[in-house]
Amino acid sequence: MLTEERRNEIVAYIEEHKAVTVQELVDALDASAATIRRDLTALHDERRILKVFGGATSLSAKDVNTIEPSVAEKAQKNTAEKDLISEYAASLIQDNDFVYIDSGTTTLHLIDHITNKKAKYITNGVVHAKRLLERGLSTMIIGGRIKPVTEAVIGPDCVEALKKFHFTKSFMGTNGISVQAGFTTPDVDEALVKAEAIKHTYLSYVLADHSKFGVVSSVTFSDLHSCVIITDEEPNKKYKDQTIIKAVSIQEA
Repeated sequence: MLTEERRNEIVAYIEEHKAVTVQELVDALDASAATIRRDLTALHDERRILKVFGGATSLSAKDVNTIEPSVAEKAQKNTAEKDLISEYAASLIQDNDFVYIDSGTTTLHLIDHITNKKAKYITNGVVHAKRLLERGLSTMIIGGRIKPVTEAVIGPDCVEALKKFHFTKSFMGTNGISVQAGFTTPDVDEALVKAEAIKHTYLSYVLADHSKFGVVSSVTFSDLHSCVIITDEEPNKKYKDQTIIKAVSIQEA
């Protein structure tokens, strides 16, 4: 297949599926991963697609988010659902756990429900560390650059520090959940931190209310099968085919 012909097929495939991974394109076009990555870079430079971490999205996709809302904005959304999800998540923490808590508004709700003072906690959230200390919990914070809009510690120093740890459980936030794109966030530096934390965790949970399903942000930080999803409503069956999902009812919380 000629290069231009293959790249046209890539664009058509991405426009049909809205968001795809490199591996999906490798399988669909019977090309090497290196070739697909070169094609995506060229197509991105030509403004025909949007190359993201681990794949690409369609430029016309209306559900691709590239802007990160502020903590204050996100804190006002779906508060009852976040509380429901985080209360159940907190009940999963056991005495011998070494827990990583990702920055984010839902994971901040989680801290308010933690009662286990025998477990140890580490976070990349500045506000999260303060809240953990206020609750009298064993607390560590990862070092690195602070991102003002999310009040999260990110950057290469943060990623490097995470490589030294081995967590029993991690509780992660996400901006979007998609079958094609996986778990996504608008910021590549934040995605790298999330990915590294999941890589060093025995069991990772993503805490996400129903509004996150079907949404794609510009950077993938994990495939769906790598994490258990805790949410407030039963999602479409296509998500259940990819990973374990716990939809928490009011009676269970």
